[in-house]
Amino acid sequence: MTQTDQTDVSTDDPGAPRATYDFLIVGGGMVADAAAKAIREQGAQGSIGILGDEPTTPYPRPALSKKLWTDPDFSYDDGEPSTAEETGAEIHLETRVVGLDPDAHEVTTEAGDRFGYGSLLIATGGHPTTLDGLPAGDRVLYYRTLSDYHRLRGLVPEGEGDKPHVAVVGGGYIGSEIAAAMVGEGCRVTLLHPDEVLGESVYPREFAERYQQLFTDAGIDVRGGSKVAGGLEAGDGVQLQLDGGETVEADVVVLGLGIQPSGDPISDALDRADDGGIVVDERLATSAPDVYAAGDVAQYPDPILGRRRVEHVDNADSQGATVGRIMAGSDEAYDHTPMFYSDLFGHGYEAMGTLDASLETVVDDFEDGDGGQSTVLYYLSDDEVVGVLLWDCAGGLDEAEQLLAAHTRPADASELVGRIRPQKNDEDS
Repeated sequence: MTQTDQTDVSTDDPGAPRATYDFLIVGGGMVADAAAKAIREQGAQGSIGILGDEPTTPYPRPALSKKLWTDPDFSYDDGEPSTAEETGAEIHLETRVVGLDPDAHEVTTEAGDRFGYGSLLIATGGHPTTLDGLPAGDRVLYYRTLSDYHRLRGLVPEGEGDKPHVAVVGGGYIGSEIAAAMVGEGCRVTLLHPDEVLGESVYPREFAERYQQLFTDAGIDVRGGSKVAGGLEAGDGVQLQLDGGETVEADVVVLGLGIQPSGDPISDALDRADDGGIVVDERLATSAPDVYAAGDVAQYPDPILGRRRVEHVDNADSQGATVGRIMAGSDEAYDHTPMFYSDLFGHGYEAMGTLDASLETVVDDFEDGDGGQSTVLYYLSDDEVVGVLLWDCAGGLDEAEQLLAAHTRPADASELVGRIRPQKNDEDS
């Protein structure tokens, strides 16, 4: 394994870049891992450098709110991608890039070092959305990284013993999974979210009520209509101020408020999307020569769903592998429409497309063939089906993709009932 840190500067020419790589990747996450491996799989023998601002090598980020809490046999000793060992990449940890000079084919780090490149991949991901009145602290975590997991694990010890009261702020993807993980650890959990019913901005109301019941049945105190205005960490606790004047006291606060693409300031030299992402074409190329972008930070033209930016692992893995092959000489384009998923309280979903409860929706409940119930949710615009969610289903993604790719809808949305009916015993047979 080749791994360096930002103090390992050695050059005979003080005016030269610290190092020049044939393939330079800015960002040390799952996209970087997939891209470096794909470069080698494509047969390219050139040097690979990875500049990551975290203190850890690439790791599977979804486990931060899933398997690290739910699977006692899982650890990053087993699950961490062996990026350097398999590719020979030099990984520079805690190295934040703050500038890009496309003409010189160089990037500049916060420490003032310069790195040259033949081809550059920007895979900087995203950073957590924060609240101005509640800074991160020892007991206030904007949950995103492996370092955050270790901090939270230190506050929520395994095994028997006293467990903290954990307040989770945000009812979206990260907030819901962390709330489930914390109650599974034996913590008292309060979940604060702005909607009237948990998940109602994503799910139709009847399904959102079922979804919220999973949390309340697990013992979580779900408080809708709660917006945090600020807070104060003092001693062994945190006091949150809600915008209605109420206060919530907890031992630990975990915030999951979504992310913002981490393109600044390196992406100032590139075309930008309205949401801050980096605009790429179908080959994941940016507006600068020999510069590519992939993962959470990239807004790309999806072949089925149109131009979009996706913040999920399937997209990171697939885009990373594709852009690695492209950088190494492949003539392909990125033609994958990614899925996303979540697991909660023994239930789970897979989904594709746009999930927005303000759209017309169809809820299709049916027996799953194994004595339980499954649900398919359809989301429709005036012209077509734009999203499908498969709850407790064994399969169905291929059919969902075909439905989205057809760009049509029935005149009567109820005709979608029965369109996708995956059965568990079909998969098991």
